[in-house]
Amino acid sequence: MTDGARQRSSTSGSAKDAAGEKESGGGVALKKEIGLVSACGIIVGNIIGSGIFVSPKGVMENGSSVGMSLIVWIITGIITAIGALCYAELGVTIPKSGGDYSYVKDIFGGLAGFLRLWIAVLVIYPTNQAVIALTFSNYVLQPLFPTCFPPENGLRLLAAICLLLLTWVNCSSVRWATRVQDVFTAGKLLALALIIIMGIVQICKGDYYWLEPANAFEPFKEYDVGSIALAFLQGSFAYGGWNFLNYVTEELVDPYVNLPRAIFISIPLVTFVYVFANIAYVTAMSPQELLASNAVAVTFGEKLLGVMSWIMPISVALSTFGGVNGSLFTSSRLFFAGAREGHLPSLLAMIHVKRCTPIPALLFTCLSTLLMLCTSDMYTLINYVGFINYLFYGVTVAGQIVLRIKQPNIHRPIKISLIWPIIYLIFWAFLLIFSLYSEPVVCGIGLAIMLTGVPVYFLGVYWDNKPQCFDAFVNKMTYLGQKFCVVVYPAMDSGSGEEGEEMKEARSPLSKEDGDNHKSADC
Repeated sequence: MTDGARQRSSTSGSAKDAAGEKESGGGVALKKEIGLVSACGIIVGNIIGSGIFVSPKGVMENGSSVGMSLIVWIITGIITAIGALCYAELGVTIPKSGGDYSYVKDIFGGLAGFLRLWIAVLVIYPTNQAVIALTFSNYVLQPLFPTCFPPENGLRLLAAICLLLLTWVNCSSVRWATRVQDVFTAGKLLALALIIIMGIVQICKGDYYWLEPANAFEPFKEYDVGSIALAFLQGSFAYGGWNFLNYVTEELVDPYVNLPRAIFISIPLVTFVYVFANIAYVTAMSPQELLASNAVAVTFGEKLLGVMSWIMPISVALSTFGGVNGSLFTSSRLFFAGAREGHLPSLLAMIHVKRCTPIPALLFTCLSTLLMLCTSDMYTLINYVGFINYLFYGVTVAGQIVLRIKQPNIHRPIKISLIWPIIYLIFWAFLLIFSLYSEPVVCGIGLAIMLTGVPVYFLGVYWDNKPQCFDAFVNKMTYLGQKFCVVVYPAMDSGSGEEGEEMKEARSPLSKEDGDNHKSADC
């Protein structure tokens, strides 16, 4: 193998070599500290952000009636559950952190996996985290500015403080990060439970005009196939985050049991909460009032909670705070997985020698989000790449079928009927074709942004014989980064191949010089 290939294999971190170190009692590794409750917290906490509190009106507006919007919420919940079933099989068949990136790379090859990673690193996660953090700061500062909007610089500063605080928590301990996620997920579920209970009280009092079949399907604008398809697209985006647990598979306690179990618990729970929260909203507001509100839960609270209406803005703030934490936790593992495969700088594939947290990946995630906070075009970028994100969901599920054909005898702890991925792909293709038809320019720009990763892949990953001065510079930066963050390559649980033998020869500079000291670190 060439020197460049040898170097790439070293950055990916050999499973075989690391497993050997583990068996001999050395090496550090990601800790398996995510139990079933925390796993459910990651899924529920990442799906339920601020959307259900702030603006569930996208589905209502395009569904054209209360009844149709509720049907959309139910069907998209079912489709999400089917997609999660497919990911559950993939997650236990390819039990690696990184989620759909790892699955696409293993099934379709390095370039496809790199493009998934590229769009995530470049736009998706930095922009999403920045938007959630700004929503948090807006709801915290709004009471201090009752007659006007909070100052833009103040919003960005508080969002940055939120990101820095949660990055510190995630760098310090996996257990701390999961506890924060558990607490804030419980908080947002309690707030939504309050909304649902208030809705039940309204129904018991006879305030269910918009839930009667004759009125529920009374359109406030004409039904249109295109608008209903757009409602399904909006509903699908509202369930975004359902696949995030697959990003942290290696840190799950008993992943073969807890990954599918967490999915089976969380997706129906979120679907129930979404449907009944929307039912509760229309017991207190007409569709026109709901569409006119910029913060539906706040308007709902003002109508029904009286002096206690302050609960709703606080709930939104807490929900978004937990959402930032969950996104930081999972996206850093995606970048960690990409670096381990040689698709990102090898420093990002290292973990702290005592805390066993991927500090370089977390710092990289935080820095990219802070940079995104400095731009004014992040909402436009989200629109451009939202289509690409959804595209890769379908590519990943299609990969499940391809894997069944290519490797029919591979061990599958969970094996679902192929009818489920087929159903998901039919629904996915319908939404994808409609997106291309309705917004060809936006989708085209999204594809163009993704394709900028092709030359980066061939220059940075595929090209073996890079100049020695470049390799020396990269090694020096890696060495300095390791010293600064006190990190080393982690041990891996499984793997095989010649890659492992080569990693022994191609460790980073710090691993060569200080390996004996760090191998004794106890996680």
